[in-house]
Amino acid sequence: MITGSDSKICRRWSAIVIEKYCGNCGEPFVVKRITIHSLIHDVFHFFTHLDKGFGFTLMQLIIAPGYMQRRYIEGDRSRYQKPFSMFFICGTIDALLRYWINSILMRYYKAGSEAETHFIHQYLVLTHIVLMPVYILIAWIFFYRSKYIYAEIGILVMYNFSFFFLIAAFLFLPKLIWHSYDTAWSELVLFAIYNSVSFLNFFKDRNKWIVIIKSLVIIIATFFIANYVEDILSALLR
Repeated sequence: MITGSDSKICRRWSAIVIEKYCGNCGEPFVVKRITIHSLIHDVFHFFTHLDKGFGFTLMQLIIAPGYMQRRYIEGDRSRYQKPFSMFFICGTIDALLRYWINSILMRYYKAGSEAETHFIHQYLVLTHIVLMPVYILIAWIFFYRSKYIYAEIGILVMYNFSFFFLIAAFLFLPKLIWHSYDTAWSELVLFAIYNSVSFLNFFKDRNKWIVIIKSLVIIIATFFIANYVEDILSALLR
């Protein structure tokens, strides 16, 4: 028999139970105050328990590109950040960092472009979300004879683009020193290397040289499509 003193009400579900945690949502009934210690603990826990979520997915994209996407498609999914979520988070990081750097260049060094800065802040992520089906289609056309369908190729491409965003953000940092530095060609070289390695690991049962050539054509095509669309939109925003 549940008595009034034993029962508790979940703040989320309004369900009356006697356990320490709600059986529906898992929320604890005893709410602890958020302190500096708890915040520091959360940060420490993030960097020392990268067994799933964003941190683990990012680590796998660094050390096992292509293999990680294969494992995800084959059913090992609970540990990873979902592909679109990863894509969106990394795209947002890239956009915010590039917007911040461009804003500094415009404010203190009279460099950079106002139209480009506005595009990055407002439309960069959205543009790549809209173009993503095109990027996937290009990759699928080149590998349509493989055992993977369009959506599964999309997993490979979306995770790759997540890492591309972070590469692009990192390559944008030198503009704080060399204000006229053009990152486009550096991005293309690193994207091409990463894309080739990722595709080789993903399509490991196919001819390596054919995979490398196709992966290079894919990244060059998507790179120029993305830059062409970005340039058009930036010009329209002037």
